[in-house]
Amino acid sequence: MNTLEILMFEVSKLFLTPVLVILSGMFVLAMLQMGSFLSELLSRATGRGGAKPLTRFRAKNPKTSRDALELHLLRRLEMLRVVSRIAPMLGLVATMIPMGPALVAVSQGDTGGIAENLVIAFSAVIIALLSAAIAYTVLSVRRRWLLEELDGLLSANGREARHG
Repeated sequence: MNTLEILMFEVSKLFLTPVLVILSGMFVLAMLQMGSFLSELLSRATGRGGAKPLTRFRAKNPKTSRDALELHLLRRLEMLRVVSRIAPMLGLVATMIPMGPALVAVSQGDTGGIAENLVIAFSAVIIALLSAAIAYTVLSVRRRWLLEELDGLLSANGREARHG
């Protein structure tokens, strides 16, 4: 390998730990969001749900416009959207980085080095895909719930304006 290739190989290895840390954070976030989602789902199913998020926001900000409500809705979903889109990409990065050292280990006949690097690669992609799948599922259902709530709020305001 020439100097540029060696430099690129060494620089890419520097990204493995930060990518794994970020993926771990995304996995924790996805699991927390799943717990929150399941709690909300149970509350909705039993009819014990309190005030809905947009309704609470509107109560604190009575003169809120439709655009402000939509912006609040997007903010509530933003992290889930980022995790659902970015986690697979980072999973691919975290899969490919250890493949270089694994291939070097193959050429040296180091089965322990091969196994160690492949375990990192496969674990990272599994965590990334699980994080993305959980985040996407929660995002999809929560988005529908929030849009239904937004529609209800705007419809109620339209009725109040006509009767007021």
